[in-house]
Amino acid sequence: MKVKDLMSSNVQYVRPETPMEEIAQYMKQHDIGSIPVCNDNGEAVGIVTDRDIVLRAVSAGTPSMTARDIMSTNVVYVDSNTNAHEAANLMAKNQIRRLPVVDNNRLVGMLAMADIARKNIYVDEAGDALSAISKPGHFS
Repeated sequence: MKVKDLMSSNVQYVRPETPMEEIAQYMKQHDIGSIPVCNDNGEAVGIVTDRDIVLRAVSAGTPSMTARDIMSTNVVYVDSNTNAHEAANLMAKNQIRRLPVVDNNRLVGMLAMADIARKNIYVDEAGDALSAISKPGHFS
């Protein structure tokens, strides 16, 4: 099965200049933990997670930041024709729960761990990936 068969294709994104407060409100309203950041051409340039908001803005005491200030730019992504097994392994390896799906440099969807787990044939992969994601990180 391919990522395109499992992903959510109705994906919203923010622009680099979107205020952090607006991003947080959107996440709360839609009960999501991350949102891609795209430029004017719809190209994914980063992702903002709820963790980014806490670690880069709230803990720094600077609430007037934008997506550009707090986004992660080393985004791990897949294309829509990637095998779902490969995507689950990528999630586990990188300890992430959501993958932007990018075709021809444009955001076309999001694949969440839950999307993989919903398919009975991928329950083991989702469980293995979630176990890997849930391992405590190392702080230095």
